[in-house]
Amino acid sequence: MEAAAPYNPAEPGPAANSVELTVTSPEQMRELGRRLAKLLRAGDLVLLSGELGAGKTTLTRGLGEGLGVRGAVTSPTFVIARVHPSLGDGPPLVHVDAYRLAGGLDEMEDLDLDVSLPESVIVVEWGEGKVEELTDDRLRVGIHRAVGDTTDEVRRVTVTGLGERWAGAGLSVLSS
Repeated sequence: MEAAAPYNPAEPGPAANSVELTVTSPEQMRELGRRLAKLLRAGDLVLLSGELGAGKTTLTRGLGEGLGVRGAVTSPTFVIARVHPSLGDGPPLVHVDAYRLAGGLDEMEDLDLDVSLPESVIVVEWGEGKVEELTDDRLRVGIHRAVGDTTDEVRRVTVTGLGERWAGAGLSVLSS
């Protein structure tokens, strides 16, 4: 992984901490997830965005490995959410796919994300515009790939920390 050329993510906000990376393979995406997991703790909300096939679930698989959770991390598209308990003393991983949900937090209320958040790491694919009300402190990960070129494995990943929690979190360690 290497630092990417500058990319302008949509409205990062005043208390944003951001890093941009180039990922060239699915294994590098998983490795990014493992490294990102070292920065996460219970109460963290991670929003993943990107086109279909961009690597959101692959990144989450790496997060699960890094957090040391039980169960194979797979796309929860049809079950909406999966909980992966910790195999150690770390937080569980709640993996949500909001792709099929049109509404905001109200539609997701049955998932009890607000109840799970304090003791879990919650990762929401396609969550922008749907779960931001849970907390002002969140990590936004945008994964960008060439549209229409399904053989190109190159991804530009922008990781942006929003709120006080991420103000001094040192996201630059992700590009090492």
